[in-house]
Amino acid sequence: MSRGTWNSDHGPLRGFYRDRENSWIFGVCSGLADRFNLNLGAVRIIVFICLLIFTWLTVAVYIAATLLIREKPLVYSGRDDEYEFWRRQQRDRWRHS
Repeated sequence: MSRGTWNSDHGPLRGFYRDRENSWIFGVCSGLADRFNLNLGAVRIIVFICLLIFTWLTVAVYIAATLLIREKPLVYSGRDDEYEFWRRQQRDRWRHS
């Protein structure tokens, strides 16, 4: 499992998400590649071929996927000690308010 699909607070991300960080348009292809552990370039080529052959169906499915699938939550991917420092700062800020 890649670090991008791991949430340090809740464990691995489950489900299907649109990945806007690695996307060209809305992140549907990158989310699909991440979920099923596929090569992103291969998924984009398959979608492009489907777009040439089944234009309206592919556009409709892509727009529906964009509207129905949640965006992938941001996950901190730096050093663990830095993450804990900022996590403590956030917790202490709310305690002093």
